[in-house]
Amino acid sequence: MYLHLGQSVVVPFRDILGIFDLDTATASHRTRAFLERAEKEGSMVDLSLDLPKSLVLCQSELGTVAYLSQLSSATLRGRAEENQFE
Repeated sequence: MYLHLGQSVVVPFRDILGIFDLDTATASHRTRAFLERAEKEGSMVDLSLDLPKSLVLCQSELGTVAYLSQLSSATLRGRAEENQFE
């Protein structure tokens, strides 16, 4: 199964490490430092047209990728739960 993150990007469920709400996650200085490092290393993909609402952390054979999505973490969770039984 796959999860649509926005902007025609889909990722396999098996690659998803976590889905995080950016409003609460960025309160931590460690999360902000992680995001800065991911951007500097080129492992961040910004899918948002405006301010991102969620962070989807994925691990694949290419390494760890941080996706910034305009979709909320609740929307992404709902999509994942809908597709769980297909």
